Amino acid sequence: MATSDEHGETSVSPKEVWAVADDAHIVVANIASPGSAMNIGANAKVCLSFIDIFVQKGFKIIGTATDLKPSAPEFSKWAGPLHAMVGDCFPIPSVFVVCATSVHRIIAPSYAFYPSETTEESQVQSALRNYGAHRRVGHD
Repeated sequence: MATSDEHGETSVSPKEVWAVADDAHIVVANIASPGSAMNIGANAKVCLSFIDIFVQKGFKIIGTATDLKPSAPEFSKWAGPLHAMVGDCFPIPSVFVVCATSVHRIIAPSYAFYPSETTEESQVQSALRNYGAHRRVGHD
């Protein structure tokens, strides 16, 4: 998730636990993100990106975020799916409720520059080869 402070200084921070709440909202657990919380308090504009790193396709979501604390009446509504995911593994001191204003597809340039030879499988094989990764057979 990308945020920026009151001076426009940008910051990107990975988020481990999130859920699509409805057609317009994504809720993100604030597990260890005091910088993101502070930035959202100063500037509600955020950008989320979700990428399948092997297929090299995904989505960019632009929107505004609210940092909800447990004292907020609607906290349990938004935090419920996240608590179900983490159980007792992580405390969730607040949740970032992102209201999407636009959604854009992200694709690697190879799909546009070499459309006849670029497939999802060719992208996966290229990533495996280039990054020395290996697929585990029988695992998701």
